[in-house]
Amino acid sequence: MEGSKDEGGTLATTGVEDEELRSLLFPDANNLPEVPPSAVEYNFVRYYAIDFLKPGHDQYVYRHANGLCVVGLAPTHVALKEEGGVTSVDFNVGKSDRSEMKVTGKRKRNAQHFETNTALCKVSANGKEFIVRCCVKGSLLEVNDRLLKQPDLLNSLADREGYVAIMMPKPTDWLKIKDSLSSHEDYKKLRGLV
Repeated sequence: MEGSKDEGGTLATTGVEDEELRSLLFPDANNLPEVPPSAVEYNFVRYYAIDFLKPGHDQYVYRHANGLCVVGLAPTHVALKEEGGVTSVDFNVGKSDRSEMKVTGKRKRNAQHFETNTALCKVSANGKEFIVRCCVKGSLLEVNDRLLKQPDLLNSLADREGYVAIMMPKPTDWLKIKDSLSSHEDYKKLRGLV
């Protein structure tokens, strides 16, 4: 910080620094957004797997600064457009029940490593079943077992409490995965949500 010391030995700031500090503490009300960003918008970079393996199977991948990825159904997923929305969620896919998996400790013991196309769960909507995939190559840290009792969270709060799983990709894998995903802006344009 630039400035000169006054007689008491404290650092006196210049007028330019005072203005910068004032603009940070008291932003111009005309430049503020009409609606403040949500916690998701503020803390995550939002990506989308559009038509993942099948048309209309849009999923989101929200990446946190710590590298963890939250995976779920995008608002345009076909299951959410069915009459009545999602009515049940089943994590028993393939050879294991994902909801019974418990990851522990700093080294994430018992975490299973999955490919991008590995099934996470099945969701039912209007008598039809849809497979929700990992979209991210990495370790499965957690599934949202609240969805077992409250599948309606997918219909009302899919991007918050209705997330499906949390994945931990390796940094080198993430760079490859990121290239296959669409940005939030591209997703909105492609799906006509602008």
